[in-house]
Amino acid sequence: MAAKIGNVTADQLRSIVERIERLEEEKSNIASDVRDVYAEAKANGYDAKAIRQIIRLRKLDNHERDEEEYTLDLYKRALGMAPDASDEEAA
Repeated sequence: MAAKIGNVTADQLRSIVERIERLEEEKSNIASDVRDVYAEAKANGYDAKAIRQIIRLRKLDNHERDEEEYTLDLYKRALGMAPDASDEEAA
């Protein structure tokens, strides 16, 4: 019979901890693989920072993406980093 202290069974706790450790190891390996793919992209002349941004945007649904792009554009115009809508109409 497994040792039990309070509501904790040692075997069950050990099993949970070992599963988490295995998953953390897999996560580390996957992160290494992702870094390798970014390095490959960079070696082929792609901008890794832009790829990261595209991947982040692809996780959003269309509405979220449109809202984010609208807000970013609004802030850029407010800071003089993009032409104001009235400037574009005058052109």
